[in-house]
Amino acid sequence: MKIAFIHPDLGIGGAERLVVDAAVGLQDRGHEVTVFTSRCDRNHCFEECRDGTLRVVVEGYQLVPANIGGRFAIVCAILRQLHLTLYLLRHYPNAFDCFVVDQLSFCVPLLRAFTSAKTLFYGHFPDQLLASRSSALRRLYRLPFDWAEEATTRQADVLVVNSKFTRGVFARAFPRLAKTPEVVYPCVDVTAADAADYSTEVVNYFREKDKRVVLSINRFERKKDIDLAVKAFAGLKRRPDFPKAMLVVAGGYDTAVRENVEYLKELHALCDRLGLSHATCFNVDTASPAPFGTRASTAVLFLPSVSTPVKASLLMAASLLAYTPTNEHFGIVPLEAMLYRVPVLATNTGGPLETVRDPKDYPQRHSGWLRPAADVDAWTDVMARVFGTRAQAAQLAAAGDVGRDTVIQNFSKESMAERFEKILDAAERGPDLDSGLYMLAGSLVLVAAILVYIVWFV
Repeated sequence: MKIAFIHPDLGIGGAERLVVDAAVGLQDRGHEVTVFTSRCDRNHCFEECRDGTLRVVVEGYQLVPANIGGRFAIVCAILRQLHLTLYLLRHYPNAFDCFVVDQLSFCVPLLRAFTSAKTLFYGHFPDQLLASRSSALRRLYRLPFDWAEEATTRQADVLVVNSKFTRGVFARAFPRLAKTPEVVYPCVDVTAADAADYSTEVVNYFREKDKRVVLSINRFERKKDIDLAVKAFAGLKRRPDFPKAMLVVAGGYDTAVRENVEYLKELHALCDRLGLSHATCFNVDTASPAPFGTRASTAVLFLPSVSTPVKASLLMAASLLAYTPTNEHFGIVPLEAMLYRVPVLATNTGGPLETVRDPKDYPQRHSGWLRPAADVDAWTDVMARVFGTRAQAAQLAAAGDVGRDTVIQNFSKESMAERFEKILDAAERGPDLDSGLYMLAGSLVLVAAILVYIVWFV
């Protein structure tokens, strides 16, 4: 098949990792794949997007900014996607057998109206549930977008979500869906831990200083609740038997994203209030861990925008992964940690319920712990386990083995690509005579309304 992926912003994150893995997996199975995106910074994307592994076409950012004065992000995202789709329809007419639309569904009616290809929409989470509704004006502002999101999602020939948790969310958010979404779990490269390009110097830095590492990997966004890891670690430090340990907070960071910059400053302030010494190192080079040695007493180390080799090095050095988001749609980072035999501590919500085995349900073969985000002391108690007795150390090693086996058996790139392939093969093109034209007209009206809104209010 000739398959086109349509994704809004091909940066570094879980959604982007899924798209890249699915595209590469389908390509490895003999299909011709092209990824269309409105934005792809070649200095801030996954290797497959810049080394020629994937064909990536970037269009849609020239006329429309990502936001207007830090606002109207959804307006700009829709306009960017429609611009990208119109470009695709003009320059690649009838070139594809299948479209895989990711995150934003607003372009689906255009694809249905002007092509004969099958359309699959991969939903990570309904946008209407992520948007702020702090005032009556904002609720009114969201009405057309909420309506259009459900209407355009319903137009896809196949609807796929990233977890059973997300499937339930979609059913509640979109009660008029005519079909039950399929579940395709994100994946990890199960060979990555064995063939990782990592720095022995970075790993040895922690081992030589006898520092045990609690690792957090997330984008620097408030919804990721990195505060929880910092607060739990501060509780560990207040204990009389506090060991030599370090909390390493790594993840996606873009200076062009205001929230990333603001949230890092907020985390610095939180560390100061809790009495935790901290250091921040940008663009860490795998060739030398010298930046880590800013202070021997550093308790919290922030590493924004780490490369894949540095990330692999941190996973090899970590004793525990603290995965803090609540109601995360799926969560790819716990899988990456388990692949490196790192036990996982996560909130007892969302995707981790389907990936992390808690001792409550798996007393003999658990891979981590699930704890309420509101119970900081419970998180501190789990962190203390990684610095416990030899018996506890043996339990940690066993949990690491269980986690790795779970990932290899259930979350490989090959199994995800095969699942995608079967769904695309079985998909049937739905009726599109009246409904397709109706939805096209609705989308054009929506675009016109958005433009009028911008002109009138901005």
